[in-house]
Amino acid sequence: MVSLFRKKTSGWIGIDIGSSSVKLVSMSTNGNQHQIDAYAIVPLPSSAVIDGNVEEVKEVTAAVQRGLKICGGKYNAAVVAVPSSAVITKRIQISNLFVGIELEDQVKIEADQFIPYPLEEVALDFEVIGPATKDPNLNEILLVACRKENADSREDSVNAAGVKCEVVDVDTYAMERVLSLVDHAEGDQLVAVVDIGASTLCLNVFMKGKLAYNREQAFGGNDLSQAIHQQHGMSMEEVDLAFRENTLNQAIVDQMVVPFTDTVIQQVSRALQFFYSSGVHGQLGKVYICGGVSGLPNLASRLADELEIETQLLMPFNHTAVNRKLNSERLNRDAAVLAKACGLALRSSNQ
Repeated sequence: MVSLFRKKTSGWIGIDIGSSSVKLVSMSTNGNQHQIDAYAIVPLPSSAVIDGNVEEVKEVTAAVQRGLKICGGKYNAAVVAVPSSAVITKRIQISNLFVGIELEDQVKIEADQFIPYPLEEVALDFEVIGPATKDPNLNEILLVACRKENADSREDSVNAAGVKCEVVDVDTYAMERVLSLVDHAEGDQLVAVVDIGASTLCLNVFMKGKLAYNREQAFGGNDLSQAIHQQHGMSMEEVDLAFRENTLNQAIVDQMVVPFTDTVIQQVSRALQFFYSSGVHGQLGKVYICGGVSGLPNLASRLADELEIETQLLMPFNHTAVNRKLNSERLNRDAAVLAKACGLALRSSNQ
């Protein structure tokens, strides 16, 4: 079975393989204090990752190698994530008499009843949560499965770069860890994290730190980047860098970025409408935004006005120590883009 739940390993690095770039974050822990030690953001060609699938392993491997060189240090273990849209999760209950290999075999039998693929094509893992609430003779078990090709292509990309892929995680679990670092909502307050990347807008809503709702829709910053690339002759890498460094020509900002920001707000509002119609009870108390598109000028404040909900950038490293070798101003600029990679790096601690 592919492991999503292995224990901590030293020399760990989180690697977020997105559709436009690879983000790497290395963190260390001293007691309860986390520290970011190194990070890198390396662009990918548009053909490397499509619809969350790694299509060109060599291109991703080259990007990971470049990122590892930028980070420096020695890393012997990495954690990556598959998108939640590629994953089937289910809570099941199994007699607590099953342990070890017998439990694993029983989980496979249960999984075969609801996974719509042959088990030999599936990467499967599980974690025993504890005794079932209504029957202490049963254990509640969290089962997680995805197509092997989704996990294998990410593992292959990382292993070929010279660092062993120890864990294939799920992006929503990474976001749970980041949220536990930055937000301590009281009671039943719902908190949303809107991750807007190059090709996907993902809405995650959490209650008491656990995922209560998840939805992905096909929308992202690629449309704007492509338009700027075509109309102004900038390469996609130049466009991405200009966004992150806030150095786009003001005429481009007025002509293209501001109208696109309007579209982003419409898409986020649409995603929240789906959430409110889903039957999850309660009102959102706060919205965090992250991902490459989160850096659009005034996006957080404009969303707050539109939604009438407190909205801010997801800035994980405001809640950690920072290695003195890092450029704090640059890290602050890149932090919301690195949120998922930070959550993956936190996988190495006892979170």
